[in-house]
Amino acid sequence: MEKFKKTKIMRLYQKYGHCIPLLIYMVIYLAWFSWLEKTNTKNFQVIHVAADDYIPFCEVFIVPYLLWFAYVAAVVVFLFFKNKQEYYRACIFLFTGMTVFLVISTLFPNGHHLRLEEMPRDNIFTQLVSVLWKTDTPTNLWPSIHVFNSMGAHFAVSRSRELESRKGIKIASFLLATSIILSTMFIKQHSVFDVLTGIAMGAVMYVFVYRKDWILATKAQCEKAFSKYV
Repeated sequence: MEKFKKTKIMRLYQKYGHCIPLLIYMVIYLAWFSWLEKTNTKNFQVIHVAADDYIPFCEVFIVPYLLWFAYVAAVVVFLFFKNKQEYYRACIFLFTGMTVFLVISTLFPNGHHLRLEEMPRDNIFTQLVSVLWKTDTPTNLWPSIHVFNSMGAHFAVSRSRELESRKGIKIASFLLATSIILSTMFIKQHSVFDVLTGIAMGAVMYVFVYRKDWILATKAQCEKAFSKYV
């Protein structure tokens, strides 16, 4: 009986053991982020660029902003069950960016003053924005993890073999990721600077995580060319 239990546990571990790194990292991330939210409240570098002043407040974008939580989680869970290799790739992408964000926020406390003093309208969307602003401080913003993780989730969807023929899902993923990125600015959660740096970091990580074959091929070509002169 005991041997049967051990065998069953081993089978479960072999099948679902790849959830352990995710769980461990999320505990570390949430604890670290929670500490930052309590620490970086007054003395921080204000992030602001001229473009921020030209972006109007549009409360309806709270919808895609909140959908981000379900979107990223759904992609990770899908890969967890469908493709372990792509699941690990997605985790490497997300974890790296989130760690960079935590380190930057720790070494260079940052925030903004973009939020409105008073809501221009009273509706369900402005009420949701108000709730968000009460629970989430306007600090620890650079680079935008909403932007970075949205890119990571869409890259995972677009590269998934299981979704290779599902063009509708890929298009929907792209539209959702794009609307989430825009939402960070339209509901005054992030500066344009946060968004652009989040996009830049996502582009760099895409090359290292999903175009490793391209990097190796380029390296081989460089070594071959260099060898002619040695």
